[in-house]
Amino acid sequence: MLRIPFAEVVSCLTAILTRLGFDAERARRCAQLFAEASRDGVYSHGVERFPRFLETIRNGLVDVAASAVSVRRFGALEGWDGRRGAGNLNAEAAMDRAIELSREYGLGCVALANTNHWMRGGSYGWQAAEAGVIGICWTNTLPNLPPWGATEAAVGNNPLVIAVPRPGGHVVLDMAMSQFSYGALATHRLAGKELPVEGGFDAEGHLTRDPAAIEASGRPLPIGYWKGSGLALVLDMMAALLSGGLATHQIPHDILRESGQSQVFLAFSFQALQPGQDAAAIADAIVDSLLSAGAEVRYPGQRVLQTRAENLALGIPIRAELWRELTQASVNK
Repeated sequence: MLRIPFAEVVSCLTAILTRLGFDAERARRCAQLFAEASRDGVYSHGVERFPRFLETIRNGLVDVAASAVSVRRFGALEGWDGRRGAGNLNAEAAMDRAIELSREYGLGCVALANTNHWMRGGSYGWQAAEAGVIGICWTNTLPNLPPWGATEAAVGNNPLVIAVPRPGGHVVLDMAMSQFSYGALATHRLAGKELPVEGGFDAEGHLTRDPAAIEASGRPLPIGYWKGSGLALVLDMMAALLSGGLATHQIPHDILRESGQSQVFLAFSFQALQPGQDAAAIADAIVDSLLSAGAEVRYPGQRVLQTRAENLALGIPIRAELWRELTQASVNK
């Protein structure tokens, strides 16, 4: 692994996106979202994912000139059309609008249809927390998770993000509907590591810790068994119903043709509901109570902050072969 300075990574990815037709500011912001995912240790949805994103631009799935737009509004609830633009930029814009609505109404909701893969979902939880609001968001996906009791994928591994702001370190839960996301499986496989607990089934239907076997079978284990399967279903239903967009069963199964996702972004301004409360003291007391349970206990987002500090100091870990590929693409026309 190479260690590349954060700013250099952003510059390289920005140059590639500019050559592919993004305007300068959108190219920079899109590149930064990818770099920030790797900075925070979510390597599978950061720079490592960038080449696949480029393929979806080249095959016409992603429209580099398109931005998400509001198409309907009912008070604090808005429906948006992503117009098949860059998924991470669409998602960031939708959460930004939800935050803005929460300032006016105490809560804001943007339901986004016709968009593309949002890459790292946690980005939009951190975005809400940095703005001082509670954020909740989720997306549906192509069918890539067998429901409990089945062997064939029929529900999406629909990521759910919940973020609570806290001056001492935001609490940000970023979770897939499987015990290990496909990104986590790939990360373990590339590192030559087994999973710490059983994460799915192999081709013979046996529970296994082998990430490659789970990827091959396409049978990751839902969180909580039938509970994760049920949660995946209702997240898909709510996203499709609120946005008027596609449901999981309507999204193409090919990862290079996965498009038309439905997503929901919620922001809650607890300051509007509880003015004058010492929110930091309440949040700190809850986290302190959790951490007192044991030396190995961590709150969601704590490890991210540690990884972020390390990667900013030492550089972002990137495979040498991938970095050569990206630097060449940044200078070739």
